[in-house]
Amino acid sequence: MDIKTFEDLIIWARELHANLSRCLSECSSKHPNEQAQGLLTYLAGHESELARITAEFEKQAAPNALKTRVYDYLNGEHKRIKAHETCDGHYADLDFDGIEREVFAFHDQLIDLYDSLAGKAEIPEAKELVESMRTMEEQEAMRLASQVSRMNDV
Repeated sequence: MDIKTFEDLIIWARELHANLSRCLSECSSKHPNEQAQGLLTYLAGHESELARITAEFEKQAAPNALKTRVYDYLNGEHKRIKAHETCDGHYADLDFDGIEREVFAFHDQLIDLYDSLAGKAEIPEAKELVESMRTMEEQEAMRLASQVSRMNDV
């Protein structure tokens, strides 16, 4: 997806979460390990919820922030995030820790991108928008880490 505005960024991030959710869900039924299946199912639900939350930013953001151009200072950073546009089924081949590492790396990359964009935003409304998105990702990653840790202890 060609990201030109903050509105495009929100749509792109929402689609990444939704696609990751579908991929995790598909791989859950194919994984041979019951604990990993449970993790994949949980993560799929969590990513689906993140897609829904991310969509809310589009509804609540200031119109001038949504239309602010972001493409000029993205410099291809979004291409470095491992996109989950198609599911290659590799989560079914990873163990519990491998799944956990990949999903947290994905969230870390989004947080880093949002942090970078917040530092480059030219209008306060755009800075506030991307900082809110970063905060949401950080809080959800912490919540996810806590839940996954409990699952791994079982």
